[in-house]
Amino acid sequence: MASRLTLPSDEKAARCGEPSYVWRAGQERRWQMILKAAGEQVYGRVLENGCGVGLYLEKFTPLAKTAIGLEIDWERAVLARQRGLKVLCAAGESLPFPGCSFDLILSHEVLEHVRDDRLAMQEMARVLTKGGRLLLFVPNRGYPFETHGIYWKGKYHFGNIPLVNYLPRFWRDRLAPHVRVYQQRDLEQLVYGLPLRLVSATIIFGAYDNIIARFPTLGKLLRFVLQLLEKTPLRFFGLSHFWVLERV
Repeated sequence: MASRLTLPSDEKAARCGEPSYVWRAGQERRWQMILKAAGEQVYGRVLENGCGVGLYLEKFTPLAKTAIGLEIDWERAVLARQRGLKVLCAAGESLPFPGCSFDLILSHEVLEHVRDDRLAMQEMARVLTKGGRLLLFVPNRGYPFETHGIYWKGKYHFGNIPLVNYLPRFWRDRLAPHVRVYQQRDLEQLVYGLPLRLVSATIIFGAYDNIIARFPTLGKLLRFVLQLLEKTPLRFFGLSHFWVLERV
């Protein structure tokens, strides 16, 4: 078996997803949502659980009392450390922190990749202080594309694959066994019985920066229209769930 340092890039993308490498409109929009949802907790002890190369962690660092990133992939953890950030290499199912360590946790498009999402959620609840907040972004099953690629005939195909998430769960998971996708009821089951209170929940569309880079006028129109739909029932087809949970 290949080590983490020698995994082909497409296999790493399948296993860990692709983090943000460049700060663009999409990241800035989500950052403003994060700030609004975090409130005063952003100035306390902050954990980004699955920080990638550290783009969001870098934003937290000058605001927070302490800002720590957790990243399971060694190469990405090293890249984040090279930005001068505090990053540990560990798994989300076994957070290396005592209980009640953090006032704010960001889990940004990470939970779908872990081995045990329920255990990872339990761990985040454990290390939150009372009144602390968990900000959770995960992929929405209602989105018309599977953005993490699929396996077909034993080969991984990276990219946006249409309609995969609309297949029955058995067939969807055969094509995309490497990544989860969530409906509202999946998230409700995930937090059931944990000391977490739902503060707010919504579904958002993307910023489509890649499309805008190639087709500026069309891309900006697409982004404008789809983000308007977030205020309607058609947000069902959005890219990601955004849940704000509070430790009780």
